[in-house]
Amino acid sequence: MKKQLLLGDEAIALGAINAGLSGVYAYPGTPSTEITEFIQNNPEAKARGIHSRWCTNEKTAMEAALGMSYAGKRALVCMKHVGMNVCADAFVNSAITGVNGGLVVLAADDPSMHSSQNEQDSRFYGKFAMVPVFEPSNQQEAYDMMATAFDFSEAIKEPVVMRVVTRLAHSRAAVAVSEAKNENPLNICTERWVLLPGIARKRYVDLIDKQPTMEQASEDSIYNKVEKGGSQKLGIIACGIAYNYVKEAIGDQANILKVSQYPLPANKVKQLAKENDAILVVEDGQPVVEEQVAGILGAGYPIKGRLTGDLPRTGELNPDNVAQALGKEAGPVFADAKNLAGRPPQLCQGCGHRDVYAALNQVLAEYPDYRVFGDIGCYTLGALPPFKALASCVDMGASITMAKGAADAGLFPSVAIIGDSTFTHSGMTGLLDAVNDKSNITVVISDNLTTGMTGGQDSAGTNKFEAICKGLGVEPEHIRVVVPLPKNMPEITQILKEEIEYNGVSVIIPRRECIQTAARHAREARKAKEEQK
Repeated sequence: MKKQLLLGDEAIALGAINAGLSGVYAYPGTPSTEITEFIQNNPEAKARGIHSRWCTNEKTAMEAALGMSYAGKRALVCMKHVGMNVCADAFVNSAITGVNGGLVVLAADDPSMHSSQNEQDSRFYGKFAMVPVFEPSNQQEAYDMMATAFDFSEAIKEPVVMRVVTRLAHSRAAVAVSEAKNENPLNICTERWVLLPGIARKRYVDLIDKQPTMEQASEDSIYNKVEKGGSQKLGIIACGIAYNYVKEAIGDQANILKVSQYPLPANKVKQLAKENDAILVVEDGQPVVEEQVAGILGAGYPIKGRLTGDLPRTGELNPDNVAQALGKEAGPVFADAKNLAGRPPQLCQGCGHRDVYAALNQVLAEYPDYRVFGDIGCYTLGALPPFKALASCVDMGASITMAKGAADAGLFPSVAIIGDSTFTHSGMTGLLDAVNDKSNITVVISDNLTTGMTGGQDSAGTNKFEAICKGLGVEPEHIRVVVPLPKNMPEITQILKEEIEYNGVSVIIPRRECIQTAARHAREARKAKEEQK
């Protein structure tokens, strides 16, 4: 075996390629983005023609992957944790249809909300849909588990979730890499996945009947192991990456149940409880396992963890707070260092979004009750100084529908600002609602010709926005395009005033390429020119 230095995301991607992957379907979202990017740039993946184009959103990604599975091929779906909310309809129902080719749903969770709206734990989705969940503790397991997960998915004919967290996704380690497997041949499913009630009821019974197989697989899994150590009276259940923090703090001096495959191995939990007076559950994320352990062992058995305050209730775990929970001395807390200047994120100097917010603030200052409803993207930073322009940012696509609802309540002016990628992700349906209701809102689609927040990936609607808005029913004379530059400020502010005063749905599209991708494209052009000499 050769060893490669890989990010956790890269280990997952290479593991999928070498497990016989035929297609990856994803929408970019930190900390999952690098998985798809690795596959897009991998020579072997290119040579084999593995599908790797970005999808419009996570729901379309999940459905396309399910279609590839129907045809017998192995498919990977990648998203950050909030993307699971977007694809939930297709994901949960895929457990009822079952799968044909192996299907792995990769959810990258973000404890501490480094770049996210919440701390939700994707293990709940696996339990909710009643499908297996894998949670690697290191990069090597992340690589190895891809083959295991695809094999298991095909064995039980169900989708499988793999859950990672930011620290694993974005840290590097040496990974032993095996030889690549061939892709599955085309093998179209002979069954019809038609979830009419009469069929769905039978499928649901089949899913219930598979639960003992999934539970036994977790009991037998090489990724769930009991380590005996010392004479400690406190047993530890360590899940995923948290296993590393436990080992760093206490070494081999405790009885540890390492959990990296779910359903939770109940028999192993019961055995650990017999051999110890109490159990500490160490898991990065929400108290998913802690709550299950309480149900398995009953109210009389002492269980410690996030719910009891022995570990922090919010935020990601680290070696220091785990050591403290185990009664060990923690290292220095650098977050408490003094005299460090705050460095909040800011929009790039020269970014077109800056000119958009400058124009909005100038025009809206004339209206006492205005509100600007924001959305998910780098332009969300317009909520911070110096602009302080946004009243809301809730979820992908919410800007338009929230502006509509506020306008329905009588708010004027009601303005929505949304990015190009987010608009095609989940903003179009909200705009259709507004058109059908003839809502009095102004929508700003700030188009920087890329998915800027996650590193400059392709944006699904590039060069299509005028046509999309017209097709949704926006009156053509109220679809206005501007170039957001300081020299164009008089034109931009005049257009904003006109469209705010228009009683109906208007769309303004400020369009200028992201300065980061523009710089990259310029470098690529110079390099190509030099190579031609």
